Amino acid sequence: MKRKHLFISFILLLTITFVLSACSANNNKTTENKGDLLQEVKDRGVLNVGVMGTYQPYNFLNKDKKMDGFDVDIAKEIGKRLGVKVEFVAQEFSGMIAGLQAQKFDTVISQMTITDERKKQMDFTDPYMTNNVKVIVQQGNNTITSVNDFKGKDIGVGLGTNDETYLRTELLPKVGEFNIKTYDDVITSLKDLDVGRIDATINNMYAIKPIVEKNGFKIKTVGQPVKSDKAGIAVRKGNEDFVNELNKILKEMKSDGTYKKIFVKWFGEEPQA
Repeated sequence: MKRKHLFISFILLLTITFVLSACSANNNKTTENKGDLLQEVKDRGVLNVGVMGTYQPYNFLNKDKKMDGFDVDIAKEIGKRLGVKVEFVAQEFSGMIAGLQAQKFDTVISQMTITDERKKQMDFTDPYMTNNVKVIVQQGNNTITSVNDFKGKDIGVGLGTNDETYLRTELLPKVGEFNIKTYDDVITSLKDLDVGRIDATINNMYAIKPIVEKNGFKIKTVGQPVKSDKAGIAVRKGNEDFVNELNKILKEMKSDGTYKKIFVKWFGEEPQA
């Protein structure tokens, strides 16, 4: 009986030791993974960047089926200064946050507007882009001159975007009920606007100008800017060193004129101060 008790005690001791070792290993792994994305990217030699891939001139597939645009050039320059290659992962904007958290890519450089709500889910660099959002209607529409005329109308907006949040949480309570129709890409919303399936949408001129010119849409912007959005580079939480390095690179790009060169290339004007 005594020998049996000793054997059971030995087994329990082994079990406790194994559990404690496993917990220790997991804790060490957590500690190692926290904040080491910068080194991981450098060791891998590749920075994986999430982009919509349908948002010209920010990020889109060019005629050679290669990812191109303002965001793409910014990402490539960052990769160059990190000493790594850059690979782009196309992702619908509505799934961008989930994709980042699932480690589908290391960072998002796709006009992700910095908001307090998003800061709870991921970390951001300093802003690298400012977009003025305006109301867009058909050329012959003179009844909608601002967001105050949205009541009872059908309004298109990008699914999962900051603009959608603005319409639902800020504008609806102010101007009265209107129908919100969501889209996965800008061009489809503008097509629907052009043929009258929706009454208006909100976006910025940088985003719609090349699409309008290419497709000949009969649409226009009206009124003053609805709001001004600042986009940042999004990174999974717990990677402070990586965010700091990205901020350092962005600052250097602005100081040495590289950022201005990229901005003028895509927008035909100098960036705001």
